[in-house]
Amino acid sequence: MHKPDDTAFSQEFLLADESATLALGAALATALAPGLVIELEGDLGAGKTTLTRGILRGLGFAGRVKSPTYTLVEPYTISNLYLYHFDLYRFNDPEEWEDAGFREHFNPDSVCLIEWADKAAGLLPQPDWRITLVPEGTGRRARLDVFSEQGKACATRVSLHSPMN
Repeated sequence: MHKPDDTAFSQEFLLADESATLALGAALATALAPGLVIELEGDLGAGKTTLTRGILRGLGFAGRVKSPTYTLVEPYTISNLYLYHFDLYRFNDPEEWEDAGFREHFNPDSVCLIEWADKAAGLLPQPDWRITLVPEGTGRRARLDVFSEQGKACATRVSLHSPMN
């Protein structure tokens, strides 16, 4: 359980276009540490997979990055880091999380990015970060909320030229 007054804080970023979303992802990548659990929130088409692509590019991954909507999880190994990109959109019941057998991916050596985490409400570990993407004009607004000491330590390493506080 986190203590909001000790660890919780947030940063907002105004992202003019897709390249700005990719740049935010690359900036976030520099701050990641094994063991992080990151929820990605936003409507369909809000940019969750684009942000994930930016994170992976920032980590040095040059391969194809696709939405795991049908596979439920896409695993990536970059150096000694295991990154799992989950998309739980197709879940109809939180118990499907248990049946899928994904719990083993949440460990001290992995970073887990989860789209549609609400579809497994109450069964996922507490997130370290929640990144919410909302379309705004021709771009989007991103909000990074932090919920743990490790998340806070990592988030303080994120630097972009134009954060909105």
